[in-house]
Amino acid sequence: MSQPLMPKATAVWLVENTALTFEQVADFCGLHVLEVKGIADGDVAQGIKGMDPVASGQLSRAEIERCQNDPTARLQASESKYKLPPIAPRKGPRYTPVSRRQDRPDAIAWLLRNHPELTDAQISKLVGTTKPTIQSVRDRSHWNSANIKPVDPVTLGLCTQIELDAAVQKAARKAERERKKAGKVAGTGETLLPASETTAPEAAPEPEPAPEEEEEDREKNYNADSVFASLKDVKIEDESEE
Repeated sequence: MSQPLMPKATAVWLVENTALTFEQVADFCGLHVLEVKGIADGDVAQGIKGMDPVASGQLSRAEIERCQNDPTARLQASESKYKLPPIAPRKGPRYTPVSRRQDRPDAIAWLLRNHPELTDAQISKLVGTTKPTIQSVRDRSHWNSANIKPVDPVTLGLCTQIELDAAVQKAARKAERERKKAGKVAGTGETLLPASETTAPEAAPEPEPAPEEEEEDREKNYNADSVFASLKDVKIEDESEE
């Protein structure tokens, strides 16, 4: 399903004027559920004026009422009367509005503290900054480092929660691949035993015979030997008499 023309402005209007759930609004606007919750709490999209999707022809009033009565339903956009050309993916660094550029060091500090697995290139793409700026925040050589306070870039409006989650997942997969590669180079990948062997219970040792049983066995052996010896003596005596 295509997103509305102004996703955040549409989400603001839906949160303020309807009884739709956060999941329904997030699914229709292509946002993260936490972003919609932040809009409702006033932490995200501050200063953005809501846009009525009904007036713009992107949604019908009947569709909104249908989804309000059924929280499990999902909004279906109305068919547009105009065919808009597909939006080509944007290349290059992210454009950051002038009013938000002073917030980038705070966002960089938050990302460095909470997601150290992110590379400088990923951080640069998320908040629209440069690698020298990231390095200056990291080593506290930034000209305004005394006033930098870590703040979530989603709250600052520098990126979306979906973009942040995608970057974190990508960095985690890369770190996992590097860890496995390092294990193979070190030779530890082929020496690990399977869990079924390492966690298998140890075989119980055979019980040692009790002292009384050993004494009985010795008595039995002694009695048997004495009986055979006596029989042998009797036989020798009979042969000598003959």
